[in-house]
Amino acid sequence: MAEPLFRIENLHVSVEDHEILRGVDLTVGAGEVHALMGPNGSGKSTLAQTLLGSPEFEVTEGRILFRGDDITDWDPDVRGKAGIFLAFQYPQEIAGVSVINFLRQALSARKGVELSVLELRLSIMEWMERLGMDPSFADRYLNEGFSGGEKKRNEILQMAILEPELAILDETDSGLDIDALRVVAKGVQEVRADRPELGVLLITHYQRILDHLEPDHVHILMDGRVVDSGGPELARRLEEEGYDAWR
Repeated sequence: MAEPLFRIENLHVSVEDHEILRGVDLTVGAGEVHALMGPNGSGKSTLAQTLLGSPEFEVTEGRILFRGDDITDWDPDVRGKAGIFLAFQYPQEIAGVSVINFLRQALSARKGVELSVLELRLSIMEWMERLGMDPSFADRYLNEGFSGGEKKRNEILQMAILEPELAILDETDSGLDIDALRVVAKGVQEVRADRPELGVLLITHYQRILDHLEPDHVHILMDGRVVDSGGPELARRLEEEGYDAWR
C-alpha cells in the first residue's frame, strides 16, 4: 500500500506546559481536500502552527509524517523546501520587500534554482490574471496596504508559484466578504486544476467556503481531538446543528 502524502499520528501538543492537542490523527492523500472544522479554542490554530514548525508549540507525543518522512522535529524552512505550504490566517506585512522579490527568494530556496526576474514576472503575471489580481501588486511591498481579500489572494498566488505538494490553509476565509471568499476559493481550484496531486488541509470555522471548495473529507476538532470525520454532508450537518451536537 502506497504511503499517504501526509499523516498526523496521535499528536499531543503543549504550550507553556498546557496541553492543547490531545491525540490528533489525520491522513491526507495526494489530490485530496480535507476540511478541519472546530469552534474557537478547539486547537485549530495550534495544529496549524505545529504543522508549520513554530518552536513555541511543543510536541509531547505522536508524530507528523510527510511522504513517509518523520518531520516532527524539522525546522519551518526545511518543511517549506520539502513542499509544505502554510497560508496564514493573518498574513504578515514585510516593508521594503516586493511581492516579486519575495517570491523569487522563496522559489530559489524551494527549487534550488535561480529564476530570472523576467521568467518569474511572466509566471506571476499569468497567475495574477487567473486570480483576478491587479498586476501592479507584483512590485508593491508584501501585504503593505493590502486589504484582507488582497492579502489572501496573494497567499494563493504564492501557493501557485511555489508549487507545494501539501497546502495548509489556516482560516483563509477569515474576515472575507462573500465576493472575496468566492475569489479565494476559485483561486485554490485554479491551482488544483494545474496540480491535481496537491493535497489540501483547509482549517476553518465556517461552512460557507465549503460551498465553493467542496472537500473530500470533513473532520471536526473539539477540545484538542478529532471527534468525527465524514464527507461534505458532515459540514452540512454541522451548519444545521452547531457544535453542541458533538459536545
